[in-house]
Amino acid sequence: MVPPDLVTTSGPACAGIVLAAGAGTRYGYPKALAEGGAWLRAAVAALRDGGCDPVIVVLGATGPAPATVALPPGARHVWAPDWATGMGASLRAGLKAAAGTPAEYVAIMPVDTPDVGAAAVARVTAAAFAAESGIARAVFHGTPGHPVVIGHEHWTSVWRVAVGDSGARTYLAGREDMVCVTCDDVATGLDRDFPATTSVDRS
Repeated sequence: MVPPDLVTTSGPACAGIVLAAGAGTRYGYPKALAEGGAWLRAAVAALRDGGCDPVIVVLGATGPAPATVALPPGARHVWAPDWATGMGASLRAGLKAAAGTPAEYVAIMPVDTPDVGAAAVARVTAAAFAAESGIARAVFHGTPGHPVVIGHEHWTSVWRVAVGDSGARTYLAGREDMVCVTCDDVATGLDRDFPATTSVDRS
């Protein structure tokens, strides 16, 4: 498999990528539609208000066109045709879309962390911009979370290892030069696998 050309030019600092391609089997339907689209709106707003431009929403289970998804204003979408193989496919689709923009960084957010807002995004992007490695991620009570912000020099390497459900995890694992940014004062960072009406929020 040959990765796409992921070299960018100078311009807007950071593109936002919302990973919203999954079928949401535990939730009951795709999380891009969760809570009437509230989770998707929250993720897009967090990235946009946190300084990301453009904001790219990666769709999958809902189909190639956002006809059934209320795409928030200002967001663009891309479809991951191999979304069913795991989060890695969604991340590759998002990186490929970001490579077609002037962005030098990407901030990656899953659609199912609805309480992570612009404050966390701005904090982590600022840390990535300042870091020699160009990599930073949010940490909540000692647990790695999102957003993850990655400079363009890493995109091709991330693309190569993003397979199955690993996403960027394989590339980031053990990187001592990654900056971990405490964000538990502004969000819980919890991912949601079940509707708000259930008593269980995490698997």
